[in-house]
Amino acid sequence: MNLPNDPAILVSYVNTQLRDFYPSLEEFCKANNYNMQEILNKLATIGYSYDEKQNRFK
Repeated sequence: MNLPNDPAILVSYVNTQLRDFYPSLEEFCKANNYNMQEILNKLATIGYSYDEKQNRFK
């Protein structure tokens, strides 16, 4: 599956996946063959960063 292009939709999608299925962003990216840095960069454009302890973007 392709990731949503819109950063606001992307953050919602990724956070839901992390909450429901994956213990970390790294695991999510590995399992789906996504580029973690691209996700981090795209979500940074709207002020989100990954919180490892909470396993979510905020």
